[in-house]
Amino acid sequence: MKDFKQFLLRGNVVDLAVGIVIGAAFGALVAALVADLITPIIAAILGKPDFSNLTFTINGSVFRYGHFINALIAFASIAVAVFFFVVKPVNALMARRRTELPPDPLTRECPECKSSIPVGARRCAFCTAEVVPAA
Repeated sequence: MKDFKQFLLRGNVVDLAVGIVIGAAFGALVAALVADLITPIIAAILGKPDFSNLTFTINGSVFRYGHFINALIAFASIAVAVFFFVVKPVNALMARRRTELPPDPLTRECPECKSSIPVGARRCAFCTAEVVPAA
């Protein structure tokens, strides 16, 4: 029982559980956004919000491509919503919080042949031109 308690209280398990709960809540929020705001906009533009009754028949087999169109619109709407309301703001926030300087480059460009050479090189290995070592 002690090992099981230790397993449950490890950071990874708790973080995963929190992530799943937050993900489920966010999924419900995005689904509501798509169903209540984005789908009515599509209905206003195209005239009908539901394509599920679109079908065609070949040799007695019914192909319900309208369901696919509905799923495709829902997926695209959710992807756009997630990108613009989650990914872009989080990336902007992370860019503002970034305080570390970019690492010093290990290579530089040869002024003669434009190939990549080590920063401290005095001669290009490709064209053998003499170059001034970088400070």
